[in-house]
Amino acid sequence: MPQVPRCQLRGVIVRLRCCKKRLDQKCNDKHADDPTSCLEPWTGFLAAQRPQTTAERLRRLLAQPGLHLMPCVFDGLSARLCEQAAGFPLTFVSGFSVCAAHGLPDTGLLSFAEMAAAMRQVSGALRHTPCIGDGDTGYGNAVSCKRTVRAYAAAGMGGIMIEDQLAPKVCGHTRGKRVVGAAEAVRRVRAAVDAAAEGGGDILVVARTDARASEGLEEALRRCEAFRAAGADVTFLEAPRSVAEMEAYCRRVEGPKMANLLAGGLTPQLPPHQLEQMGFKLAAFPIDLINASIVGMREALGGLRKHGRSPAHLTLPFDELSRSTTTRRRSTPRSRTTPTGRREARGGGGGVLALAVKARRAR
Repeated sequence: MPQVPRCQLRGVIVRLRCCKKRLDQKCNDKHADDPTSCLEPWTGFLAAQRPQTTAERLRRLLAQPGLHLMPCVFDGLSARLCEQAAGFPLTFVSGFSVCAAHGLPDTGLLSFAEMAAAMRQVSGALRHTPCIGDGDTGYGNAVSCKRTVRAYAAAGMGGIMIEDQLAPKVCGHTRGKRVVGAAEAVRRVRAAVDAAAEGGGDILVVARTDARASEGLEEALRRCEAFRAAGADVTFLEAPRSVAEMEAYCRRVEGPKMANLLAGGLTPQLPPHQLEQMGFKLAAFPIDLINASIVGMREALGGLRKHGRSPAHLTLPFDELSRSTTTRRRSTPRSRTTPTGRREARGGGGGVLALAVKARRAR
């Protein structure tokens, strides 16, 4: 909390007391017609003391120029390393990688509750980095989709991705994908947008279409346009198969767009500067961290089997290992649900009076 001049703090407290008296029908000062007007000079000051939520940080990133690289994590440790060791500005919880960490394929086997638990684990490991969570199909109809959005927001996610596959869904770069009709797909996205708005805008919506594989590029582009019109903050056309298709997507669809750079997948692996020139805002790397963990564990297991010890290049000093797994104090609030059902920022205080008290203690 920044230092607050004593005169400013005194003014805040006086005006708070004035409002309280007026509400008790005991104040007859010049603010009698509008008891809240006495707080107007201080609303900006008080708002500046509230830390940004993860959704606000994500919005700020999307408003900045350039392409943002987004490694995809799958648990608390991978999230912490993404933030502390590499300093990436944002990250993404990959459904494929979460399934892999559970020893399962990405075929819709993990439940809503298991994915929500993964979101909470990742959010708890991050201090200030905004994160987008994979919401799959929303786990049911439009009502279920709204519930999923609220649960991810409560878990601390800054964004949620909703797709148009038929349940059970599969990895976007595999064969046999099926999508729901265009009207049903738009209903899903609109339900997600409505749920985000009902929660005070504390989570962004990334709308994904897998229609390219079964319905063709033109239908996929139409769906992205419809998702944007329905209020999606970011659109994502999964698995375009050429540079020309990626360029057509960026030319035709407005707003922030995401590219999915899956190693060995169907989409061309382009360098960041080329993606930025096309018009992409986010570039996700969905399997790189889970791939690296599998390779490292295989090599470590081979060393233990053959020599009774792991290879030296895979061994960290114990102090460094401990630092990598130590939780540090969070500087960015996540979100929570109040008794009235409204969304507030964790760590953001308990109202105007609490902010004034915190400012006084910080002197």
